[in-house]
Amino acid sequence: MLGLIAWAGVLFATSAHAASTVWVVELEGAIGPASADYFIRALERADSQSADLLVLRLDTPGGLDKSMRDMVKAILASPVPVATYVAPNGSRAASAGTYIMYASHIAAMAPATNIGSSTPVSIGGGSPLPLPGGAPAQEESPATEEGESGEAEGEKAPAAGSGPMDRKVVNDAVSYIKGLAELRGRNAEWAEATVREAANLTATEALEAGVIDVVAEDLSALLAAVDGRAVSAGGVDVVVNTSEPTVEFIEPDWRYELLGVITDPNVAYILLMIGIYGLVLEFYNPGIGIGAVVGVICLLLGAFALQMLPINYAGLALIVVGIGLLAAEAFTPSFGLFGVGGGVAFVVGSIMLMDTDLPAYQISLPIIAAAATLSILILVFALGAAIRARRLRATTGKESMVGGTGRVVAEFSGEGRVRAFGEVWQARGAPGVSFPAGSRVAITAVDGLCLVVAPVGACG
Repeated sequence: MLGLIAWAGVLFATSAHAASTVWVVELEGAIGPASADYFIRALERADSQSADLLVLRLDTPGGLDKSMRDMVKAILASPVPVATYVAPNGSRAASAGTYIMYASHIAAMAPATNIGSSTPVSIGGGSPLPLPGGAPAQEESPATEEGESGEAEGEKAPAAGSGPMDRKVVNDAVSYIKGLAELRGRNAEWAEATVREAANLTATEALEAGVIDVVAEDLSALLAAVDGRAVSAGGVDVVVNTSEPTVEFIEPDWRYELLGVITDPNVAYILLMIGIYGLVLEFYNPGIGIGAVVGVICLLLGAFALQMLPINYAGLALIVVGIGLLAAEAFTPSFGLFGVGGGVAFVVGSIMLMDTDLPAYQISLPIIAAAATLSILILVFALGAAIRARRLRATTGKESMVGGTGRVVAEFSGEGRVRAFGEVWQARGAPGVSFPAGSRVAITAVDGLCLVVAPVGACG
């Protein structure tokens, strides 16, 4: 019996210090649809393969509100503990990154990193919200959608001069991050300050203020520091096991790379333009279908990317109207009225298309200028020249003979011969019509090697 008890004790001790599996996901740059999708899928895979911990190594200036909130929701629902680690040295968790840090089960930073600047930027093309003292909010803050809650009792008032919509946006962001702080037992007062005043902290200051849990030099130090820490993951109390860890670095897959490319606003904009041009040219001149195939593929990819991005539908409508006016200028010349109006609508719509002030999600002005110039060249000049050429009378082939004239070689009624274009041709006239010798006839059609003719007077 004593031997069985001793053997059970050895098994328990071994299981308590069993090797662990740690997944590491690295995100660098602005938080957007591609990074959110990549992280959420990695977290789901970590759960399905029973990983003990997922480490999100983060370096971000901020990002889109929707993408950030999707990541936060995934972390809050995850049964796998998530440790967000701001690293390497010199990295930051600004704006959207701060919310993700507050949502994580474990928040860690490397030395010489910082966290904060979480004042939201209003959607709708306005300037960043003013801060106390008149300083503007940092532009890398996340674009936060309009919140439903008003200003709660006891909250600090937003900066003087901000309107009701600005207050709603700020108060919504404050309530959101304070809720995360209360859930994880972190500093809620500083959380409010980073939203209202764009406050920042270094790694050491953040640890002293209770904003983060660990300052670690590297990943090994982080895993050693969090081993045995108790957290609540997915509503269940879990003890983090990082003893003898097997560390797996999750590499980005093709889906992440594709989303990362097409959700770049500049790329999405170019795809949209190529799709529209391809369809316009295919509808005008149906052929082997290359324009239609390329146009449909690019248009669908561009539309897919735009629905993942914060777009302004008024801007999209202006782009469509602008293209329509440019095409109208080609079909019905209006002395430049449609062309100028279409160009202005196209450029203004392109500038308005991205409904956020985040620099990382703005369309480059040189790309807009190039697209506008190309649109004018294709839709006004090239398409207009093609339409005018199509309306011109044919100058070669049998089509060019129709409308010409000839002279009757010998009188005939029904069929005979006429001289036209320097040659004698077999000719056919309408039944009962007589054609005197030497009279002029008009060629109305060409039937093989026979000319269909009528008296010149009958053709006017």
